[in-house]
Amino acid sequence: MTQTIVESKTKTAIIGFDQPFCVIGERINPTGRKALAAELEVDNFSTVEADAIAQVAAGATMLDVNSGAVFKNKMAEDPRYADNNFVEPPLMKKLIELVQSVVDVPICIDSSVPEALEAGLAACEGRPLLNSVTGEEERMETILPLVKKYNVPVVAISNDDTGISEDPEVRFAVAKKIVERAADHGIPAHDIVVDPLVMPIGAMATAGLQVFELVRKLRMELGVNTTCGASNVSFGLPNRHGINGAFLPMAIASGMTSAIMNPVRPQEMEAIRAANLLMNNDPHGAAWIAANKPPVVEGEAPRGARGGRESRRRRRA
Repeated sequence: MTQTIVESKTKTAIIGFDQPFCVIGERINPTGRKALAAELEVDNFSTVEADAIAQVAAGATMLDVNSGAVFKNKMAEDPRYADNNFVEPPLMKKLIELVQSVVDVPICIDSSVPEALEAGLAACEGRPLLNSVTGEEERMETILPLVKKYNVPVVAISNDDTGISEDPEVRFAVAKKIVERAADHGIPAHDIVVDPLVMPIGAMATAGLQVFELVRKLRMELGVNTTCGASNVSFGLPNRHGINGAFLPMAIASGMTSAIMNPVRPQEMEAIRAANLLMNNDPHGAAWIAANKPPVVEGEAPRGARGGRESRRRRRA
């Protein structure tokens, strides 16, 4: 079975076909979060710290750390801040160091800037997941040597120089090209986690069917693990969490092994725990039972505790 190993300083997470679904927390990302970007611009990392702690408490296996912030005020004062190559590397270093100081889970280093990816790799303890490489020639020739140098797994996104195709066969071909090019660099398939790209179901009625078939094909023909931006499927529709909560178990049943998502949404996390149980990736149902235990009222014994003690006394009598 294909297994992708990611590590923090003391913890190991395994992405694999026979493993519980890997939840990659998406919240540490200033893209589209103006308030967070404004905080980061003045070196205020309180939201990052709170988001890291909350996501791990909610059940995240790994945390995605994205440094794509726009510093509008600094940009007005210094034109260098309009360049992501200038902004992102030092910001990524700060984010990684902060996250590692408050939680101990593996990290997914997320940036389109190669220098930021390398800054994150240098700051990371353990074996992070790198996010990402695409099928664009320049991107592959820049990122794959970095993956090999640091001996880390990488997310491979199924788009190339022609953009994102609506044809799932084209997206599969791009993924295959990346896997083959990675092999040329000495990077094994088990260190490639393919993102087949989930289209919004509101814009493409077959988006769900496409990604389920793609995941099955990627597993059977390339033997790779898979991931996605789970919330993309519901973009633009009402009750997005209802759609996401249905999509995730269906993707898991098709063979998807991880997703970049918001773990603090209980609807999605409950769906994942149930899917793990039904896919026999929750030994003895331990995680499901632990997550669904009734709360213990202060001053009362846990439910069943008294009966258990009385039963033992009766047996000894």
